[in-house]
Amino acid sequence: MREIDKKAMEVKENKKHLEEFLKEYEFFILKTAYKATGKYITKSDDQWSVSLSAFNEAVNAYSYEKGSFLSFSEIVIKRRLYDYIKKQSRHFCEVSVNPYVFESDGEEEEIMLMQEVMEKVAVKEENEAKLEIEAVSGILKEYGFSFFDLADVSPKAKKTKLVCAKAIVYIMQNSILLNEMRRLKLLPLKTIENNLKLPRKLLERHRKYIIAGAEIMSGDYPVLQEYLKFVREEMK
Repeated sequence: MREIDKKAMEVKENKKHLEEFLKEYEFFILKTAYKATGKYITKSDDQWSVSLSAFNEAVNAYSYEKGSFLSFSEIVIKRRLYDYIKKQSRHFCEVSVNPYVFESDGEEEEIMLMQEVMEKVAVKEENEAKLEIEAVSGILKEYGFSFFDLADVSPKAKKTKLVCAKAIVYIMQNSILLNEMRRLKLLPLKTIENNLKLPRKLLERHRKYIIAGAEIMSGDYPVLQEYLKFVREEMK
């Protein structure tokens, strides 16, 4: 129980594991940023830097008394993003925000501010990564889950990453299997298990991630493919 909380405390005491911890929870950070801003965030966005810094802040400030680490870090990330949006809104003359919003510390008012700013700030350039995420989201919806569901099912341990990578590569390299998966909207668990001798429980637990990985790696999504380095390593 509370394995993640324990790990967060260990990272707090020993910063040499911080970078690895941050990488493990990249999808969680992205998902939280999306929930806070209402738009897809990538590593090229300022909001990513804000979110990453906030996650790091959460690690430093965390204690068991604060409850679940992920819940605590989600609050910290959202607050820092709201602060960032407040600050940015002052730089856009086309944004007209009611003064009382800035004076209130209430979360409801912060959300109102965030929504108002996001609606009025014009986006001048479309980000390639965001377009890829939107495209992949449409595909994954047909399988019955969303892109940001991956935050909860992403493999953390090296052994689990290897299992997922092997399954993804196997599907990619077998066009019949890939087409079958796309036609039935199901992961061919039995075929993968029998041919690769991989643990069925791990395959079932990370079904969504494997499906998403196979779709991303077999499609034209160069930016998202960068997030799946361990899969590309398995392809070598």
